Amino acid sequence: MLKARVLAGVSNREDAVGERFRTTSEKGRRMNKAQKGITRRTFLGWTWGASIVGLFGQAAAGLFQFFAPRVEPGAFGSIVEIGTPEEFEAGTVTYIRQGRFYVSRLEDGGILAIWQRCTHLGCTVRSEDGQFFCPCHDSSFSRQGEIIHGPAPRPLDLFPISLQDGVLVVDTSQTIERNAFEASQAFYPDEGG
Repeated sequence: MLKARVLAGVSNREDAVGERFRTTSEKGRRMNKAQKGITRRTFLGWTWGASIVGLFGQAAAGLFQFFAPRVEPGAFGSIVEIGTPEEFEAGTVTYIRQGRFYVSRLEDGGILAIWQRCTHLGCTVRSEDGQFFCPCHDSSFSRQGEIIHGPAPRPLDLFPISLQDGVLVVDTSQTIERNAFEASQAFYPDEGG
């Protein structure tokens, strides 16, 4: 029995030391938090959180910039000034690079702004001898953009033209789809439209 008490006394003493140790360490932790203000674990948590917010913020900004239209004044998708009507001789076709279209001056003085995109699959047409040719599937179009032959389903699209202060202006933000050429589609500068 004595042995049991001794063991019990040792056990009680170990409990007392353990209790004292636990109490001291808890007090130390409370003091460390009060003194430091922030623990390493809290700091790393905030750092990871800020990093993730920054990562998703950059991804969202990049995605927004990717889908935002990049229309520059005087370029495709906006209003393009192409010059005076006298600069385009009758029976000629002139390519306007910044607008991605051709100006076709008809024999009767009418002007067409013909989009360079083929109506079949969207390939870029080229102009040769007053006609337009699609290099992808061999469609060909007349000076007015009408189909001569090929798989294209309809004539080339047009852009609206107007005259502002003596300068021809083409609005490349609006396309005019058509099924055939009509004289009313051409712009006549002498008549103002």
